[in-house]
Amino acid sequence: GDLDKVVNLFLSLSGRLARVETALGSLGPHAPVEDKVALREKQRLLMAQLEDAKELKEHVGRRQEAVGTMVARYLPAEHLQDYQHFVKMKSALIAEQRELEEKIKLGQEQLRCLRESL
Repeated sequence: GDLDKVVNLFLSLSGRLARVETALGSLGPHAPVEDKVALREKQRLLMAQLEDAKELKEHVGRRQEAVGTMVARYLPAEHLQDYQHFVKMKSALIAEQRELEEKIKLGQEQLRCLRESL
């Protein structure tokens, strides 16, 4: 459960940071200074939160290793490999699911903009 939460947090913060950086890059030279300052402050906060999320991820990784060591004592080798594969794939699948959700959201937004422009 913690792994799910940390991976989702990490992905959410990464996505938000990317959107803020895109918004900063799209601001023209005549954009209000307040907008630039607000976006830079958001960027700074998100970067700090991302660093905290990285530390949480490392902590969960250490706990995962400790649990894996404990589980290794009780599971036969083939079941242990299944467990290790499950844990490894779970993170990858969460990330892939999140990426697909973002792509769907982006596609829907682009479709909405296209409809509005027609």
